[in-house]
Amino acid sequence: MAAAVSLWPRTEPLLLGALPVPPPARLGPHYLRKMAAYARARAAEGCYPRLSWPRWRHIACGKLQLGRGLAWLYFERFHDLLPPPDPPRRLQRAEAEAACGSAEELERERGKLSVDTLRFLLFLYLQQLNKASLRTSLIGEEWPSPRARAAGLPGRAAGHSKNWNDQDHLAFVLTHLSEMLELLLEPEQLGASSHATHNSVVSYEAVCALSFLIEGTVNNSRTIHPLHELALWQPCHGQNGYSKISKTFSFPKLETWLRSCLIINPFGMTACLRSGKKLAWAQQVEGTTRRAKIACNTRVVPEVSPMVIMSQVYKQTLAKSSDTLVGAHVRIHRCNESFIYLLSPLCSVTIEKCQNSTFVLGPVEASVHVHSCDNIKVITVCHCLSLSSTTGCTFHILTPTQPLILAGNQAISFAPFHTHYPMLEDHMAQVGLATVPNYWDSPMLLCKEDSDASVFRLLPPVDFYTFVIPFEMEGDTTETPGGLPHAYQKALNQREQKVQIWQKMVKEACLTKDQRKQFQMLVESKFYEWLIQTGNRQQLDSLIPPAVGSKQAAG
Repeated sequence: MAAAVSLWPRTEPLLLGALPVPPPARLGPHYLRKMAAYARARAAEGCYPRLSWPRWRHIACGKLQLGRGLAWLYFERFHDLLPPPDPPRRLQRAEAEAACGSAEELERERGKLSVDTLRFLLFLYLQQLNKASLRTSLIGEEWPSPRARAAGLPGRAAGHSKNWNDQDHLAFVLTHLSEMLELLLEPEQLGASSHATHNSVVSYEAVCALSFLIEGTVNNSRTIHPLHELALWQPCHGQNGYSKISKTFSFPKLETWLRSCLIINPFGMTACLRSGKKLAWAQQVEGTTRRAKIACNTRVVPEVSPMVIMSQVYKQTLAKSSDTLVGAHVRIHRCNESFIYLLSPLCSVTIEKCQNSTFVLGPVEASVHVHSCDNIKVITVCHCLSLSSTTGCTFHILTPTQPLILAGNQAISFAPFHTHYPMLEDHMAQVGLATVPNYWDSPMLLCKEDSDASVFRLLPPVDFYTFVIPFEMEGDTTETPGGLPHAYQKALNQREQKVQIWQKMVKEACLTKDQRKQFQMLVESKFYEWLIQTGNRQQLDSLIPPAVGSKQAAG
């Protein structure tokens, strides 16, 4: 009867929750077990069953030796994973934080927040997903580094994204299931070695916490249930050792049952690649052997966010505002010399191994992660941005969290968000993103090798230009939300004044008709040279694909 239940790791905790960087040593299993015991012993002080921000700050900074910024990063990242996103509440929180006039006020505001202690412990344990193993680092490059960047060029390492790989998710859960279960046990259920014994029991609350990571279904139906609901299903009690009297599970039986039921996520990336719907969004460019591949897993169940995987878009402009993209996890892979516009509210975006391209994204509810990319430009409003192994990339962003600079980055430029499209503010409201606070210019360096601030710069105002999205859409947004920082707006005003002075000078030159014609030809010639030199000629040529007008983005 147990075979009728199928369980799998949920996508969001591993895709969005696990930072794509090896965790600090103090977040290892040994210290997390100590934290679990400490929290339970101080339930009256705001540590259990819910952990407040001030208590976590004390544990993280005082016991685990983490910096305050990193402590808040983990706390805030988990807080936004559960419960399901509530855009109005997120906007209220953003407004309250933006109104704080000092660091003390901000801490008091954050002090109102708390998280489920057991689920937060699991979240911290999930940071082990990207822990570098000695064996892997010996036989194949695992640490992100400039040498490991791979953008589809011969002779470069392929790299590997565990956050996106549901086979890695399953392997991680199976490998670490015992330790994760032990982390959730009450102290008296642990033996002298701080491990479970044959007689240990698991509380119902602990299984509810494990539902943060595991979900499933019965008889392959399309109704998804959290783990704790399936564990209470009567036919499973004999296998998972549930006792109605004590309302607990036998530790060894529960673990055995979980292992027997766990499978790869049937709605994850593997399923999307094997059986997802192919999307004809990109053209096949003549003279290249690369074939653009775009696929999505259709919305077969409402509980699952759709996935869109886009690979090998080459030398073209691709623009979409589509229901397929709304709330989707998007992976953009090995795209080169292209301009990609995804003008819908998105859940998360990962951009990997791309070169010489521009990505304009609709508001991203969770995170944008950029890995192993060279010379790309990303323009977006997003909740969180993280970077690893990038070179020469520019990010025009509006974000309420500090951009995360991980390992292996060189010559990063940050600049203010500088564009708009008609539905932008509506899309921002849908995902709960406001114009304040905005930390685009305050990145956090998370890796020791990047401790030198010279790894990034703020784009000088003299090099700043606004960006025009060249598509027609319905909507009310007519300017960049939140406006521009003073220095950048001043640079634009000065440049506009120069243009006006030049136009006035031409007008007052009193040129003859032949002179005006000759002058116009000269200007057009110089403009054409500039288009070719900057690569903008390719972008203009690709804006009008065969039989498609300027409303491509609305399709």
